[in-house]
Amino acid sequence: MDGLVKPPVFVALTDQGAQLGRHLIDLGFSGRVYGRAGRVETCDQFFDDTIAELQKLFRQGHPIVGLCSSGILIRALSSQLQHKRSDPAVLALAEDGSAVVPLLGGHAGQANRIAVELAALLGISASITTAGDLRFSIALDAPPKGWVLANPEDAKSFMASLLAGSKVKLESHAAWLEESNLPFDDQGALSIVVTPKDVDGSSERLVFHPKTVTIGVGCERNCSPAEVIDHVNYLLKREGISKKSVAGIFSIDLKADEPAVHEVAKTLGVSARFYDASKLSQETDRLSVKSEIVFKETGCYGVAEAAALLPTGSRGKLILPKEKTKRSTCAMAESVAPIDGEIAGVPQGHLVLVGLGPGGAGWTSPEATHHLEAASDLVGYSLYLDLCEISWDGKIRHDFPLGEEIDRVKHAIDLASQGKRVSLVCSGDPGIYAMASLVFEELDVTNNASWKRIDVTVCPGISALQGASARAGAPLGHDFCTISLSNLLTPWEIIEKRLHAAAQGDFVIAFYNPVSMRRKTQIEEARKILLQHRPKDCPVIIARNLGREGEKLTFVPLTEMTADKIDMLSVVVVGSSDTKKITMPDGREFIYTPRGYQKRRDEE
Repeated sequence: MDGLVKPPVFVALTDQGAQLGRHLIDLGFSGRVYGRAGRVETCDQFFDDTIAELQKLFRQGHPIVGLCSSGILIRALSSQLQHKRSDPAVLALAEDGSAVVPLLGGHAGQANRIAVELAALLGISASITTAGDLRFSIALDAPPKGWVLANPEDAKSFMASLLAGSKVKLESHAAWLEESNLPFDDQGALSIVVTPKDVDGSSERLVFHPKTVTIGVGCERNCSPAEVIDHVNYLLKREGISKKSVAGIFSIDLKADEPAVHEVAKTLGVSARFYDASKLSQETDRLSVKSEIVFKETGCYGVAEAAALLPTGSRGKLILPKEKTKRSTCAMAESVAPIDGEIAGVPQGHLVLVGLGPGGAGWTSPEATHHLEAASDLVGYSLYLDLCEISWDGKIRHDFPLGEEIDRVKHAIDLASQGKRVSLVCSGDPGIYAMASLVFEELDVTNNASWKRIDVTVCPGISALQGASARAGAPLGHDFCTISLSNLLTPWEIIEKRLHAAAQGDFVIAFYNPVSMRRKTQIEEARKILLQHRPKDCPVIIARNLGREGEKLTFVPLTEMTADKIDMLSVVVVGSSDTKKITMPDGREFIYTPRGYQKRRDEE
C-alpha cells in the first residue's frame, strides 16, 4: 500500500485464516502473517496471547487486518484508541474471504483504501460505511500521496455541509478531485483551493497543497544547520510558499553527510536526496548563473539551482534563483505535478549493524527488528540471516560464508554508499567480537570518499555471555572480562598473557570461540592457567545454542572444562574464586557471584 509507513499485518487465529492472508500476499498485497501458536501451522511470526499481540501491533502503528470477528478486535483495542488522525488502520476480514470491514482509521489510517484493495483481490465489495466515501467516492481528509490538506481540523464540518446539500467551488485543478462525485458548482457556498501558497482555510474552505516545490541547497563543509534552516524558512515566508508544499531538500552527493542539509529536511518533515555531478550538469542550460569556481570544486556549474530543477523534470521551472548566505546557497523550483520526494535522487546511505542476540525472536530487541524491517538489503553469514524473523518482501539478501568477514563488511559498506539502507546482521552484540569494529576499521583505512559519507548506526544485541549468565543465574554479579581463544587473528602469546592477567585478577571470565573443528588445545591451556589461581571445583558454565532450538546449559567444575564438552556454538563462563553454585529444593541449580553484600548483613 502506497503511503503506509509500516506493512499491514494479518492476524490469524486459525490455519484457514493464515492461508487466506498468505494467498493475498501471493496475489501482490504487501503484508505479513502473524499466527496464533498452536492453531496456525505456518506464518511469518507466531504469538501466544491474541489480545496482547493486537495491542502491541496497534501501539507500534501497524495496520491490522484481523482474520477474526470484529468483536475480538473491538474488545482488544478499545482501550488503546488515541485519535482518528493518528490511530492505525484496523480491519476485520472473514477467514473465508467473504467480507472485509474497515473498523478504525478509515481515512487517516487508510483502512478504507486497504479494504478496497483486499476486496478487489478477493472479488467482493468492501463493506465501507463512511458517508463521504459512499456518496462522493472520495475522502477529503485523506488525500492521495503527494497532497496535503492544510486544515484537517475543518474537514469534518466541511463534509457535513456537503452531506447536507451544499455545493462546492473548485479553485484551480486537481484530477483526483475532479474525478470524484463532489457536487461542484462555480457558485457553491463551499470552496476547495489547490495551491502551493500559504493561504488560510476554514470550515467552508479546504486548502490542499500539492508537493510540487523543490528546494536545492548548497553549503560549505560543516556549515551551521541554523544558518541553512533560517535561510530556507525566511525564503519560504517571503515567497508565501507553504512548507507543506515542499517535496524535498536536494543537493549534490558530496553533501550526503552534511548535517545542515539533513537538519533542514528534518525541520520540514521531508527527505534529503542527492545527485552526482553528472546528473546536475544536465541542468546547466537552465541555470541563472554558471560558476567556474563551483565547477572546479564539484564538477557541475551550480548546485542549488540544478538540484532544485532536476527532480521537477523538463516541464519544471525555477521559481527562485539561488540566494546566498555567508556559507550556503538556496534555490527553489516548481513542478507541474506532485513529486515523490522518496524516490527522486538518492538518499544518504545507511549502514546499521544489527545484533540479533544469541538467537530466537524473544531475544531480538524491538530496535533491531525495526532496522531489519526498514532495510532494503540484509548482509550476513547465512545462518544469521536465517534467524531474521521478518518479512523478506522487497528486500535483497546477501549471503556470505563463515570466514569472509572482510568481504562481508566491504560489500555492506559499498551497498550503503549507493544510497541503500543496509542491515549488516550479527549474532549477539555487533560490538562484541563481531562486525562493528571491522566496519569502522575499514572506514578508517580505506581511501574511498563515498564510503565515508554513509550514516552508520550500531544497534546493540544481547551478547552470548549475557544470555549464558541469565540462563545460569548471576555469574556476572561482580567484575568480569571476556577473552577470545581464537588465535586466527590474535597470536596465542598475547592470548596467553591475557589469560594469566585475568586469572590473577580473579575475574569471572567468558570465553568466546573456545574451540573449533581444528582448534582444541587452547581451552585445555586456559584450564591449566586458571587452575593455578582458582579452586578445582570453581563453577564453569558451558552454554550451547542459546535462545535457539537445541539450547543446552551444562555446569561442570573447572577440572572438567575439556574440549570434548564444548563446540563452536558454545560460550564458556568460568567463575571467580568467589562464585558459588546453589541447589534449590526442587533440584534446580543456579550459579552466582556475590558482590559483597554479606558485609552489610554482618554490620546489621
